[in-house]
Amino acid sequence: MGVSAVVGTGIFTIIGSAIVGSSESAGAGTAVVISMLIAALASLFSALAYSEIAAMIPVAGSAYTFTYAAMGEFMAWIVGWILMLEYAIGNITVATAWSGYFVNLLKGFKHILPDFIVNCPLWLRNDFRSMYAICEKYDWNVHDKMPFLHLPFGMEIPIAVNIPAVFIVLLLTILLIQGVKESTRAAGIMVFVNLSIIISFVLVGANYVKPENWMPFAPNGFEGILAGTFIIFFAYIGFDAISTAAEETKNPQRDLPIAIIGTLVFCTVLYVSVALVLTGMIPINDIDTQAPLAHAMRAIGKDWYAGAISVGALCALTSVLLVYQLGTTRIFYAIARDNFLPQNIMAIHKKHKTPHIITWLSGAIVMLGSLFMDLNISAELCNYGTFASFIIICIEVLILRKTEPNRHRPFKVPFCPLFPILGIVLCSCFMLYKGFSGGDSSLYFLLWIVLGLAIYIGYGYKNKRNHEE
Repeated sequence: MGVSAVVGTGIFTIIGSAIVGSSESAGAGTAVVISMLIAALASLFSALAYSEIAAMIPVAGSAYTFTYAAMGEFMAWIVGWILMLEYAIGNITVATAWSGYFVNLLKGFKHILPDFIVNCPLWLRNDFRSMYAICEKYDWNVHDKMPFLHLPFGMEIPIAVNIPAVFIVLLLTILLIQGVKESTRAAGIMVFVNLSIIISFVLVGANYVKPENWMPFAPNGFEGILAGTFIIFFAYIGFDAISTAAEETKNPQRDLPIAIIGTLVFCTVLYVSVALVLTGMIPINDIDTQAPLAHAMRAIGKDWYAGAISVGALCALTSVLLVYQLGTTRIFYAIARDNFLPQNIMAIHKKHKTPHIITWLSGAIVMLGSLFMDLNISAELCNYGTFASFIIICIEVLILRKTEPNRHRPFKVPFCPLFPILGIVLCSCFMLYKGFSGGDSSLYFLLWIVLGLAIYIGYGYKNKRNHEE
């Protein structure tokens, strides 16, 4: 369960951004392996705290439910609002990654499909930020009329639409309204596909590694390693899938630490192996940030294998998209059910028996975000939400240890209060570092929090009191 939750978008896409960097953050280079170890450590402390809360509070749900039970409605609203950001913006990241691998897959059919599909203009498969980054990287003029470039402008505003990303989100939104259900068998198949593709990439790619490509090991020093840690943390998101199953384990005191630490160790070894092979196969500056694994195989002349990686990645990313979209609707539904949002958005479809209004609303947010947010910013924004929710969960452990010391805890965080405090400190340091280093993602996160407070003060609090009467 842990592997299926963690292995996905991070290893197929985010690893490229963490290595190369972006216009707003430095890349870690091969030292991304250090970034991965730091991210794994931060995940460990927070996931253990999450597990204690999940095992102690006998209700199914997410951090929103736990916070409501431990800290009251205001903090629950804040956490729920942050979780909506985490799921919805995380889905934008996944959709952008899906688009990159889809375009790579189409290139394998260049002798079959028309050229305008295989090499469609960049502005139809990228947001405008990515367009400018691509033009800057290759020293192209953004106003050039080259067929594959040709960025149109309306009233001096660049027009760029990531059509594949919008298409897949629209398709999955329609499927969710029809009533799509995930099953354990499907999850198991997806894990098998993920691991098969990743392990085979390591085994095949290892034959083409050139050690000189690993130098310099950390081209941007410690700053690049920290920036890489913030980005690569996205690859570790998903531990709540383990902790929320705490009440269903036979021996949570033993099973949860094994599951958490085992998942962390396995995934970290997997991630480090991929990072070493990827950075050894091709020079760092040649690594693609949207589809790094497929691009690397194509760079060494393995077009057929790049196609296989793209197919596997598309399957995995489609599953992740579906789960994230389901998560977004569930958070919306839980908050609306507690009377913080209008009740009419909870309307159930007469035929399909699904919350169709919330599903369309969630899909629209992701599709709109795909139009102007690039992969790096959406991943960073998702990480802000994750760090914030992890900090609150660690604080909850400390509060409940004081207020309810005798409450039954099937699982306890070891070395408390040291571990929860370390979780708070590490997550806070990453957020502060990224905030002080600049970039649009920190500003977007603050705006999201302000918007959430305004909705709670202007509508949620009053509506909640009216229903209580």
